[in-house]
Amino acid sequence: MTLTREKTLADRIRNDFPILHQEVNGKPLVYLDNAATSQKPLLVLNTLRDYYEQYNSNVHRGVHTLSAKATDAYEAARDKVAAFINAASRQEIVFTRNASEAINLVAYSWGSSLQTGDEIILSVMEHHSNLIPWQLLAQRTGAVLKFVELTPEQEFNLEHFKSLISDKTKLVATVHVSNTLGCISPVKEITAIAHQHGAKVLIDACQSVPHMPINVQQIDCDWLVASGHKMCASTGIGFLYGKLDLLRSMPPFLGGGEMIADVFLDHATYADLPHKFEAGTPAIAEAIALGAAVDYLSAIGMDNIYAYEAELTAYLWEQLGQIPGIKTYGPQPKVAGLGRAALAAFTAGDVHPHDLSTILDQAGVAIRAGHHCTQPLHRHLHIQSTARASLSFYNTRQEIDVFIAGLKEAVEFFGSLFS
Repeated sequence: MTLTREKTLADRIRNDFPILHQEVNGKPLVYLDNAATSQKPLLVLNTLRDYYEQYNSNVHRGVHTLSAKATDAYEAARDKVAAFINAASRQEIVFTRNASEAINLVAYSWGSSLQTGDEIILSVMEHHSNLIPWQLLAQRTGAVLKFVELTPEQEFNLEHFKSLISDKTKLVATVHVSNTLGCISPVKEITAIAHQHGAKVLIDACQSVPHMPINVQQIDCDWLVASGHKMCASTGIGFLYGKLDLLRSMPPFLGGGEMIADVFLDHATYADLPHKFEAGTPAIAEAIALGAAVDYLSAIGMDNIYAYEAELTAYLWEQLGQIPGIKTYGPQPKVAGLGRAALAAFTAGDVHPHDLSTILDQAGVAIRAGHHCTQPLHRHLHIQSTARASLSFYNTRQEIDVFIAGLKEAVEFFGSLFS
């Protein structure tokens, strides 16, 4: 009697991703750069094509059939995103080009109220997109930046955070999941502590929204941002979640069409939420495709995605641990306080990460090498750069095996050069 292997989540859905079925440098593609950008299922690709082939038109501005259909699809995508993260109202979802623009929106709009001596707390592991806007805001207003350090396990240090926060703190902006360390920050506890001091909280959820269930009402954060291209949608679309009353209190970020109510030569009044923050023709096709991506992820189930990726993560770390000279960063799956994301940043002795990435590419394996837009974190860890393998629910153990075999060959090759 022959036993057949039970199909995994990846086995069931890989045919939905045509890009995965190709060869790179004569080898089957193994795509392990998902933290940088995800691949797109046929549902999303077809949604983009259908928009341009069947009802390409501007939204909100026309009464003809194509405009009405485009508007309905665009606003339906907003409803899907709101439900996906459990927002209390569809008006709490603002479409942006990406998470970076969403953070800048908050920094320039709400941030204009800050004054000299007000404090903003970040962490040393922030992505540049959740660091530079606050640096610029501090330069404009005289606000002071403070930084939470890491625990010995390289996670968000909640005790250090408690020592930094005070009644001078106006904002806590932190990453939910580090794109380098893979640690999951205790955002619910962070938010509760911040609110006790009257501070607002912004969560960078780019690396969490695509991989685990998110409930903004349970977190109770004031803002949350994410990018579509990391969650199986296209580039050029992201969103800002913000509490309704808070968004209503914020002045517009950009001026132009769509965000107005009435315009006169010397003044204007502004549209209600969320359109007050969506100036100009939006990324219509991309927003509709984001809605399709939400449909796709929801049909699989975010609990199922998180559970499957946790299995892959444990296997990835186990295999990396068997290669001499490999040093990994961030908490190991067995010791991570809140679990960890499906990625591993690592170094291999004196071998430059770019060299590792180049050799692996020859084997058809795509990983990331560099500072991953976290230069301050790398300096904090006393390293210049790392290699990073990041997984998604369409990856398999067999692909990890291919990656590990290629990595072993690369380490042995460069080791022979250095010996």
